[in-house]
Amino acid sequence: MPRSQPELTHEIALGGRVAGVDEAGRGPLAGPVAAAAVVLDPARLPPGLNDSKALTARRRAALFDLIHETAEVSLAWASVEEIDRLNIRAASLLAMRRAVEGLARVPDAALIDGNACPEGLPCRGVTLVKGDALSLSVAAASIVAKVARDRVMAELARAFPGYGWEVNQGYPTAEHRAALQDMGVTPHHRRSFRPVHNILLSGAAQHIDSKK
Repeated sequence: MPRSQPELTHEIALGGRVAGVDEAGRGPLAGPVAAAAVVLDPARLPPGLNDSKALTARRRAALFDLIHETAEVSLAWASVEEIDRLNIRAASLLAMRRAVEGLARVPDAALIDGNACPEGLPCRGVTLVKGDALSLSVAAASIVAKVARDRVMAELARAFPGYGWEVNQGYPTAEHRAALQDMGVTPHHRRSFRPVHNILLSGAAQHIDSKK
């Protein structure tokens, strides 16, 4: 059965200016979580817009530029410190709220990917499970958040080589886990995540923190 394409059905049903909102980076052991809010112009939809997971890195990068050229975009973050203090779910919701707040104009509604709505939104919030596969606005937000976060992790990889962040984006791959064991925990690792927490408990190779 062919994969369905995201549409503007949900945006049209809500009416007015609708911002699609999505995050990237809930699962990694390192790095911040990113969130984006995108208000599309129905007359200038980037061709090939789709869920970021259904696209190649090259296509995501091209659409990232097109989305910024044709839509209203806001990008926001929650830091590693906020992730460890709040938990990853709450930090992701915080980043999404910041993204909506960062739009040049308050939208009439925010279409949030998933089943949880951030508190304190400046507009009506509506959740949509698998929104990045159903809504073009949420798909656009998923692309912006994913590309922006991948670029941040590539920058961090240059400062902290050996963990493979330029290819694994901080996710717990075998390479990343082995590097954690061999080289220890960096300031960009999420200490509240079990694999990182366990290494800290063991006292293994914690000297990296004192270097940066």
